[in-house]
Amino acid sequence: MNENRPLVTILDDSSEIRDMLSVALEAAEFKTKCYGRATEFERDIKMLTPAVCIVDLGLPDKDGLTLVNRLALESGAAIIIISGRSMLQDKIVGLELGADDYVTKPFEPAEVVARVRALIRRNSPKRLETKKSIVKFCDWTVNFTKLEITSPDGKAQNLSYAEAQLLQLFLDAPNRLINRDQMLDALGGQAEGNFERAMDVRVSRLRNKLKDDPQNPKIIKTIYGAGYIFIGNPS
Repeated sequence: MNENRPLVTILDDSSEIRDMLSVALEAAEFKTKCYGRATEFERDIKMLTPAVCIVDLGLPDKDGLTLVNRLALESGAAIIIISGRSMLQDKIVGLELGADDYVTKPFEPAEVVARVRALIRRNSPKRLETKKSIVKFCDWTVNFTKLEITSPDGKAQNLSYAEAQLLQLFLDAPNRLINRDQMLDALGGQAEGNFERAMDVRVSRLRNKLKDDPQNPKIIKTIYGAGYIFIGNPS
């Protein structure tokens, strides 16, 4: 058996759902690790490097949305929310807090497997073509090989592939307007749901990591109705 299989973690308080997803993902050549409580998951995630984290919002011991937001800020893994909450606003909040995808219960295991595959294809570092592996801007340093960004005070944190891809787009065109068509091209034509909303979410997540206040931007400026301008100076 291939031990280089991508790892998918499954956090859901239902053993039936954990078992169902684990069986389907293992059959599709993924490794899986299952958790029924957030505390157990948080204990282990510091020592794991999952490609995808599947997270149920209805957890018995912690708020699922808070956990999703932490994962988005601290982990390089893609995040899929599975939830019985089907309202559009719930999905928007989940995406804004850092999820890459949102699946409503009940679902077919094959659908989740397909979404996991799509995220791993999109997030594969091999598809991130960069002119430089390490770039500095505004006292920040980004390492595209490691998908890691280091702040001016020396604190390093992971970037998701989507965040790194967006940052690369900005760094390649400093002080120039990046419109939504260019962003769509940079995403390889993959736009989930409402594309404009999805891109706003991605920019917001990148800004959060860069500690860039959208009301007084030093790095990414919004041009309302048009797109964004990267006003940092890469070197």
